[in-house]
Amino acid sequence: MRKAARSSPWPRGARCAVMLTFDFDAESLWLARDPGAAGRPGVMSQGRYGARVGVPRLLALLAAERVRATFFVPGWVAENHPAEARAIRDAGHEIGHHGYRHDWADPADPASERAAFEQGMKALGTVLDVRPRGFRAPAWELTPITLDLVREHGMVYSSNLMDDVLPYVHPGQPPVVELPVQWVLDDAPYFLMHPRLAPRPMQSPEAVFGIWRDEFLGCHEWGGLFDLTCHPQVIGHPSRLLMLRRLIRLVRRKRDVWWATAGEVAEHWLRRPGR
Repeated sequence: MRKAARSSPWPRGARCAVMLTFDFDAESLWLARDPGAAGRPGVMSQGRYGARVGVPRLLALLAAERVRATFFVPGWVAENHPAEARAIRDAGHEIGHHGYRHDWADPADPASERAAFEQGMKALGTVLDVRPRGFRAPAWELTPITLDLVREHGMVYSSNLMDDVLPYVHPGQPPVVELPVQWVLDDAPYFLMHPRLAPRPMQSPEAVFGIWRDEFLGCHEWGGLFDLTCHPQVIGHPSRLLMLRRLIRLVRRKRDVWWATAGEVAEHWLRRPGR
């Protein structure tokens, strides 16, 4: 006897959903870890690489592969790299909110979290004339007030937590969809390196490709959300971009995949009957 086909939660009966997301942190990644890094040109050059080389190369790759992505941009980065931030917007990619200077929110200091959140929103509006539909916290760290800020600013999704392979709706009103992330699907644990600020061995793109490939195949089998998180200053090197292109083409060989931006996934999840 044949098993009944499992119903799909995705549009047009797709087996799984795929989101490519990029956190365009530039120098703010290093400044948030150590404000004194501003006086260390070598450290700052890693962030500048993301703006000068990583973003243009990524945009070219995404255009060639006909993929729309979501870029989470701190307000400080939009102010200090406006041409690159506008290029992302003008290429048709979604812009998400990513704080102001990539500072990690402190649950004991809600006033500072609120100020940074609002400063980041203002910068994205002023520089890019966009109002983001969702928020990714620096380092994915939420506090008890973060979702309240998301709601206050009219957003519909958060992409920060690691407790599922499918989206879900947070308790409270108005509804906020969580688009889960995972460290295994982030480029930083494998590639981000600085001898003092991020001392870790770098991995081979071939090894990381195998991990991401198998995560995608497992996600496809489960029917979940494949939410890949990368950073222009990390993924934007030649061997890693070749690996990313290879991954995109592997995913494309599956005909039953829904490619979407974070905002599209969230809006779809909110429209699902009986959510």
